[in-house]
Amino acid sequence: MEPVSVLAALLIAVGIVGLVIPILPGLIITLLGVGIWALERQDTAGWVVLGICTLIAAVGWMVQYAVPGRRMKAAGVPTPVLLVGAVAGVIGFFVIPVVGLFVGFVLGVLVVENARLRSWSAAWRQTKIALRGVIMSIGIELAAAVLVAVTWVIGLLVTR
Repeated sequence: MEPVSVLAALLIAVGIVGLVIPILPGLIITLLGVGIWALERQDTAGWVVLGICTLIAAVGWMVQYAVPGRRMKAAGVPTPVLLVGAVAGVIGFFVIPVVGLFVGFVLGVLVVENARLRSWSAAWRQTKIALRGVIMSIGIELAAAVLVAVTWVIGLLVTR
């Protein structure tokens, strides 16, 4: 296997791992791996594979925000609550490495929803809805990254 293909495979793998353990912008890194491979090839097949992978990533990014966002909005979770949860998640990430992202998000949403709804049980219901939305969002992005990886592997095998 060519060194650039090995590098692309490593970037794709790191991107997928970065989605499973959300510490890296996984889909971007996965697409970067395909882009480096296509740039090195400088041929039609490489550009077609990169184009297909870019389309998959773009659709993944759109669906990643649209579907969970619509579900959370329909369930009554306000956008400002999600923003507070995201900020608390980032803070949590630095306080408790890796798992702090989830812990911070959950605590942030729970506290804000309790203040808004004046009920811990109602706040916990809304927090679970928000958490399901975030997990769905990660799952959608992960599915897009895996599709990018599969598309690249098919392109790699077909162009040999």
